[in-house]
Amino acid sequence: MSRKAQVVQSRVVKVDSGESWNFFIAQAKNQGCPVVVHFRADWCRPSTAMNPFFEQLALTYQHILFLSIDVDEVKGVASKMEIKAMPSFILMRDGTLVDKLVGANPDEIKKRIDGFAHSTPSYTITRHEALSCENLNNI
Repeated sequence: MSRKAQVVQSRVVKVDSGESWNFFIAQAKNQGCPVVVHFRADWCRPSTAMNPFFEQLALTYQHILFLSIDVDEVKGVASKMEIKAMPSFILMRDGTLVDKLVGANPDEIKKRIDGFAHSTPSYTITRHEALSCENLNNI
Protein backbone atom coordinates (compact mmCIF):
# COMPACT_ATOMS: atom_id res chain seq x y z
CA MET A 1 0.00 0.00 0.00
CA SER A 2 1.46 3.37 -0.96
CA ARG A 3 1.06 6.47 1.14
CA LYS A 4 0.38 9.74 -0.61
CA ALA A 5 1.77 12.95 0.81
CA GLN A 6 -0.84 15.58 1.45
CA VAL A 7 0.15 18.86 -0.13
CA VAL A 8 -1.34 21.99 1.39
CA GLN A 9 -1.07 25.21 -0.56
CA SER A 10 0.35 28.06 1.47
CA ARG A 11 -2.04 30.86 2.36
CA VAL A 12 0.88 33.15 3.23
CA VAL A 13 1.78 35.50 0.39
CA LYS A 14 5.44 36.39 0.00
CA VAL A 15 5.94 40.09 -0.72
CA ASP A 16 9.03 40.47 -2.89
CA SER A 17 8.99 44.19 -3.74
CA GLY A 18 7.63 47.56 -2.73
CA GLU A 19 5.28 47.36 -5.71
CA SER A 20 3.79 44.05 -4.61
CA TRP A 21 3.41 45.46 -1.06
CA ASN A 22 1.49 48.44 -2.40
CA PHE A 23 -0.65 46.17 -4.58
CA PHE A 24 -1.65 43.77 -1.79
CA ILE A 25 -2.29 46.52 0.76
CA ALA A 26 -4.40 48.48 -1.76
CA GLN A 27 -6.39 45.38 -2.76
CA ALA A 28 -6.97 44.39 0.86
CA LYS A 29 -8.10 47.93 1.70
CA ASN A 30 -10.47 48.03 -1.29
CA GLN A 31 -11.99 44.68 -0.31
CA GLY A 32 -12.15 45.36 3.43
CA CYS A 33 -9.76 42.50 4.10
CA PRO A 34 -7.67 42.73 7.31
CA VAL A 35 -3.92 42.03 6.97
CA VAL A 36 -1.29 40.40 9.18
CA VAL A 37 2.35 40.79 8.15
CA HIS A 38 5.36 38.78 9.30
CA PHE A 39 8.59 40.73 8.86
CA ARG A 40 11.39 38.17 8.89
CA ALA A 41 14.98 37.48 7.94
CA ASP A 42 16.44 34.15 6.82
CA TRP A 43 19.47 34.64 9.09
CA CYS A 44 17.26 35.13 12.17
CA ARG A 45 16.47 31.79 13.81
CA PRO A 46 13.43 33.03 15.75
CA SER A 47 12.05 34.42 12.46
CA THR A 48 12.42 31.15 10.60
CA ALA A 49 11.09 29.21 13.59
CA MET A 50 7.87 31.25 13.38
CA ASN A 51 7.20 30.38 9.71
CA PRO A 52 5.22 27.14 10.33
CA PHE A 53 3.22 28.82 13.09
CA PHE A 54 2.42 31.76 10.79
CA GLU A 55 1.30 29.29 8.09
CA GLN A 56 -1.03 27.64 10.61
CA LEU A 57 -2.52 31.00 11.60
CA ALA A 58 -3.19 31.71 7.92
CA LEU A 59 -5.13 28.46 7.66
CA THR A 60 -7.09 29.24 10.81
CA TYR A 61 -8.06 32.83 9.95
CA GLN A 62 -8.99 32.53 6.29
CA HIS A 63 -10.72 35.91 6.12
CA ILE A 64 -7.39 37.65 6.87
CA LEU A 65 -4.65 38.22 4.31
CA PHE A 66 -1.29 36.95 5.64
CA LEU A 67 1.84 38.49 4.12
CA SER A 68 5.48 37.60 4.68
CA ILE A 69 8.34 40.00 4.00
CA ASP A 70 12.07 39.32 4.10
CA VAL A 71 13.48 42.58 5.46
CA ASP A 72 16.72 42.10 3.52
CA GLU A 73 14.85 41.78 0.20
CA VAL A 74 12.27 44.54 0.71
CA LYS A 75 14.15 47.08 2.81
CA GLY A 76 11.97 50.03 1.81
CA VAL A 77 8.81 48.50 3.26
CA ALA A 78 10.60 47.41 6.43
CA SER A 79 11.91 50.94 6.85
CA LYS A 80 8.53 52.53 6.10
CA MET A 81 6.86 50.30 8.71
CA GLU A 82 9.68 51.07 11.20
CA ILE A 83 10.77 47.46 11.60
CA LYS A 84 13.87 47.37 13.77
CA ALA A 85 13.93 43.74 15.00
CA MET A 86 12.87 40.35 13.71
CA PRO A 87 10.53 38.76 13.84
CA SER A 88 8.00 41.57 13.88
CA PHE A 89 4.29 41.19 13.22
CA ILE A 90 1.92 43.97 12.26
CA LEU A 91 -1.84 43.95 12.00
CA MET A 92 -3.48 46.32 9.53
CA ARG A 93 -7.03 47.35 8.78
CA ASP A 94 -8.00 49.68 5.93
CA GLY A 95 -4.32 50.19 5.10
CA THR A 96 -3.58 51.47 8.61
CA LEU A 97 -1.40 49.93 11.31
CA VAL A 98 -3.56 48.65 14.17
CA ASP A 99 -1.08 46.67 16.26
CA LYS A 100 2.58 45.63 16.25
CA LEU A 101 4.34 42.82 18.08
CA VAL A 102 8.09 42.25 18.16
CA GLY A 103 9.55 38.85 18.99
CA ALA A 104 8.79 35.17 18.61
CA ASN A 105 5.96 34.75 21.10
CA PRO A 106 3.38 32.39 19.54
CA ASP A 107 0.87 32.65 22.40
CA GLU A 108 0.82 36.45 22.33
CA ILE A 109 0.67 36.57 18.52
CA LYS A 110 -2.29 34.17 18.47
CA LYS A 111 -4.03 36.15 21.23
CA ARG A 112 -3.62 39.44 19.37
CA ILE A 113 -4.66 38.04 16.01
CA ASP A 114 -7.69 36.38 17.61
CA GLY A 115 -8.70 39.69 19.19
CA PHE A 116 -8.02 41.50 15.90
CA ALA A 117 -10.09 38.98 13.94
CA HIS A 118 -13.04 39.31 16.27
CA SER A 119 -12.86 43.12 16.39
CA THR A 120 -12.67 43.47 12.62
CA PRO A 121 -15.99 44.45 11.06
CA SER A 122 -15.23 42.11 8.17
CA TYR A 123 -15.17 39.17 10.59
CA THR A 124 -18.87 38.80 9.83
CA ILE A 125 -18.32 39.12 6.10
CA THR A 126 -20.49 37.56 3.46
CA ARG A 127 -19.31 34.56 1.49
CA HIS A 128 -18.70 36.81 -1.55
CA GLU A 129 -16.39 39.06 0.46
CA ALA A 130 -14.62 36.06 1.95
CA LEU A 131 -13.92 34.80 -1.55
CA SER A 132 -12.39 38.16 -2.37
CA CYS A 133 -9.93 37.95 0.54
CA GLU A 134 -9.20 34.32 -0.29
CA ASN A 135 -8.53 35.31 -3.89
CA LEU A 136 -5.86 37.76 -2.74
CA ASN A 137 -3.99 34.78 -1.32
CA ASN A 138 -4.02 33.06 -4.72
CA ILE A 139 -2.51 35.91 -6.74
